[in-house]
Amino acid sequence: MAVFCIVTLFILSNVNALHTNFDVRLIMSSMLVYHFKHSLRSVFVPYRAEEITIPADVTPERVPTHIVDYSEAEQTDEQLFQEISKANVICIVYSVNNQKSIEKVTSHWIPLITENTDKDSRVPLILVGNKSDLVEHSSMETILPIMNQYSEIETCVECSAKNLKNISELFYYAQKAVLHPTGPLYCPEKKDMKPVCAKALTRIFKVSDLDNDGILNDNELNFFQRTCFNAPLEPQALEDVKNVVRRNLIDGVCDNGLTLKGFLFLHTLFIQRGRHETTWTVLRRFGYDDDLELNQDYLFPLLKVPPNCTTELNHNASLFLQSIFDKHDKDRDSALSPVELGYLFEVFPYTPWGPDVYNTVCTNDQGWITYQGYLSQWTLTTYLDVHRCLEYLGYLGYSIIAEQESQAAGIIVTRDKKIDLQKKQTQRSVFRCNVFGDISSGKSGFLQAFLGKNLTRQKTIKEEHRSYYAISTTFVYGQEKFLLLHEVFPDFDYLTDADLLCDIVCLVYDGNNPYSFEYCANVFKQYFMDSKTPCMMIAAKSDLPEVKQIYGCSPLEFCRRHKMPPPQSFTCNTAAAPSREIYAKLTTMAMHPYVCSHSNLNTADRQGNIHVLDFGSENIHARLRCMCTCNRCTFCLCQNFLNSELLQTVRAKVYAVVRCRATDNQGKPSRALAAVSSIFSSGQYLDCCDAASLCLNRHVSQADMKTSTFWLRASAGAAVFALLGFALYRVMLKTR
Repeated sequence: MAVFCIVTLFILSNVNALHTNFDVRLIMSSMLVYHFKHSLRSVFVPYRAEEITIPADVTPERVPTHIVDYSEAEQTDEQLFQEISKANVICIVYSVNNQKSIEKVTSHWIPLITENTDKDSRVPLILVGNKSDLVEHSSMETILPIMNQYSEIETCVECSAKNLKNISELFYYAQKAVLHPTGPLYCPEKKDMKPVCAKALTRIFKVSDLDNDGILNDNELNFFQRTCFNAPLEPQALEDVKNVVRRNLIDGVCDNGLTLKGFLFLHTLFIQRGRHETTWTVLRRFGYDDDLELNQDYLFPLLKVPPNCTTELNHNASLFLQSIFDKHDKDRDSALSPVELGYLFEVFPYTPWGPDVYNTVCTNDQGWITYQGYLSQWTLTTYLDVHRCLEYLGYLGYSIIAEQESQAAGIIVTRDKKIDLQKKQTQRSVFRCNVFGDISSGKSGFLQAFLGKNLTRQKTIKEEHRSYYAISTTFVYGQEKFLLLHEVFPDFDYLTDADLLCDIVCLVYDGNNPYSFEYCANVFKQYFMDSKTPCMMIAAKSDLPEVKQIYGCSPLEFCRRHKMPPPQSFTCNTAAAPSREIYAKLTTMAMHPYVCSHSNLNTADRQGNIHVLDFGSENIHARLRCMCTCNRCTFCLCQNFLNSELLQTVRAKVYAVVRCRATDNQGKPSRALAAVSSIFSSGQYLDCCDAASLCLNRHVSQADMKTSTFWLRASAGAAVFALLGFALYRVMLKTR
């Protein structure tokens, strides 16, 4: 029987939900036979043992082990090379009473293994000294120099196949070398942790330092312990750990908390004492693989986004990002300075935000990103590239700190936009506005004005730091919404689907340039005339003299023909921050496209006059349907009652009587008639009464508007009180 042989172990493991498959092959003597037969005297030892599988429930690491033996007498070198190339761990067996076998470890076996394995993925080795029952001395003094010379050697075990000494330990170390290798963590020559391991543990420390004071206090250490090992530390055990660090490191403990140096020293101590599985448990819990790189499954969890759907941050993710902002805002000025932002990005392998971010979101007077700008940038990333957002949240440790299954738990996938149009309501909080316009039409100024920058501040922006996106918040009916502006490159012939996919279109032209409007008109006719996407025309640079546009019709006439709101004047050449009113109008139109579509925004009367829907919140709200469809709440019951045929008939008859009696001597409708007509024309009752044309034949004065508002509120209040009385009557009947 040959002294050296190959045994192959296949290890299939599911450790820390990594679902990693291991293939372990061992080079050793046929002591396997002795191990499984439990006797040497009555067993004939063959040249090569049959393949053996050790069940998971009998191994210390709880993983199944598949063993394949190799024999020089029965197998060729080519088969040997194949087995070596497939191995994850190799055990080289020598005889402790044979000096030549020890010398052959370095002269033959290690060079042979090195030649047949990739340089970047060296296989861990275990030296196994067999026949320890035949000698009284140990061979460790001879083996230790070999272990120090070759870093790929994990450990050395002396055993005996005759009396089964350390045989089980051999398989334990073989499995441990695969599941918890020492090579990526520790450098035996320097007797210190490797830089890549120290870098990974430094990130883990900073993620676990919830208050960013550079110290892990007792609460943070207990949270760390529960996160990694599912059990908190007892107070005495926690104090013992600190005492160990205090005795060995001067600045390892500060203010009764563990510093970064103390944290790294503790893990170095674990590795040196053979407990590197503790360090590996921590690393894998925080998403690292065997190469100490963040696992792709950890950074990019599965998230399906159907077509016509968008992605947003949910409330829990927003709270987490807020806590990250708060712990790095040291001076509490609600803004992140470049230094504070650099500290925030220390847990990233690269800087995720470039210099253009300062021209994408809101900044303070010093040019630092404010809290609103910080959340806006995260919202922008989530909307445009959700997988990049998942990656960033992974670097910050969202799934660990927020105790979620993955970063995908912090993302909301909105429903299809078509469903929003059908239900005439939306639950989205981010709306995209694509800004079109010719060169030098004022698009960039329009975007920067949204961030509160006037023309003077815009002139300081460098061209290489220019951004084609701007995002901030607006308020619609008291609700905070994000409006994302995207400047589309003015190439009429090469507009992509992404350029056309948006919630509202903004067409910007220079009122001082006679040729600027033509581009906007052509873009609208070519791409948006038959679309349901709301459009708005912006007359930029309104501080300059307006000139006649060289086109077939004026911008106002063009908007009238295509049932668009009239052009909105805008300028960023102001002393203070530019007005944000236009952006609130854009957000309102994006939220309610079924109200603000081309067919609903304008109506023309018989005299050709245009009655444009005012973009004030009160008038738009009067044109909206009830967004609740439960038919159980008070609002739905009131709405159904007001929409009933009986009430419509009564209103029509009352209106007819009032019209006959409320006409003045000149045959014109009086102020009382205007008030009553305003009441009946609110909502959808305008269509069920043929007298509605009287409301459109003249403009309502300011006094008439106030009177009509009074009667509208009075009628609504009367209806509500009537319903409440009816409900109270029903309750009293039930009690009887």
